[in-house]
Amino acid sequence: MVDAVSGFIQALFSKGMFDVNDTSEYGPILKFRERPRQREAHLGKLDGKVAIITGAGRGIGRAMALKVAADGARVVLNDLDEAPLAETLAEIRDAGGQGLAVAGDVTEAEFPDRILSAALDGFGEVDIVVNNAGYIWNSMIQNTTDEQWRTMLDIHAGAPFRLLRVTGDYFRKAAKADMARLGGVRARKVVNVTSVAGTHGAATMVAYAAGKSALVGLTKSLAQAWGRFNVTVNCVAFGLIETRLTQRVDAGPKTISVAGRPLKVGLMEEEEAGFLARTALGRLGTPDEAAGAVYLLCLPESNYITGQVLECAGGL
Repeated sequence: MVDAVSGFIQALFSKGMFDVNDTSEYGPILKFRERPRQREAHLGKLDGKVAIITGAGRGIGRAMALKVAADGARVVLNDLDEAPLAETLAEIRDAGGQGLAVAGDVTEAEFPDRILSAALDGFGEVDIVVNNAGYIWNSMIQNTTDEQWRTMLDIHAGAPFRLLRVTGDYFRKAAKADMARLGGVRARKVVNVTSVAGTHGAATMVAYAAGKSALVGLTKSLAQAWGRFNVTVNCVAFGLIETRLTQRVDAGPKTISVAGRPLKVGLMEEEEAGFLARTALGRLGTPDEAAGAVYLLCLPESNYITGQVLECAGGL
């Protein structure tokens, strides 16, 4: 019996679980040595997913990219401007995330093939597509030019249409491969960013509102078409969110440059006050709050939600 106990204690010593180096007045005694705890890996709900996000260099798109990357997704980022795009990518990588950048104009004919190829070459698959790229070029109908009309429809409806046309072919093939390999089809997600201007109209944003409204129709149509591939297609309609497009004109630049074209941005004090008076929460939303609405539609919990428009507008 004594030999057995002695052998057991020696085994504990050899494993480093006890320490006899005690110099207290009671002499050497056995002390339990706590093993260092190993850091548990973060298990996000989007671990293993690959997300394409357009317009991810600034504002809401940047917040979206950081949020899904923090929850484990590998991100393929796009923006027209290379410098802010590189900053977003660097922030993701510095936080331990994975991503790659594809700079360029989403309205260019070759863009959809280029970003999809980058995603598949870099990460092997695509699970989430967020069509976020866009900007405002506002006026009432009597002041809206043909160029303005075509530009707003192309960036807000044409570009998402072309990217989803290309991605849809991938989704069909991926669903077939899933069925053969897994006996079922994994859920995949499309989230299109629209606006309350597209769902309710806006007198001074005729072309912009028309483009955003067209995106709602595209969303609902693809939700019906792609359900058999287990792809959910939804919209998030933003109200006033704190970005360079909605800042007070007396608090920042009055124009932005898009493809060399200066465009007026910002709100007059009385415009902002009017919007806030009609908003239940009485304030503008933050980019992080806006990103949260998109994030909800990327999660597994939304796998049975499709063809819907979620308004993230503070009760506007």
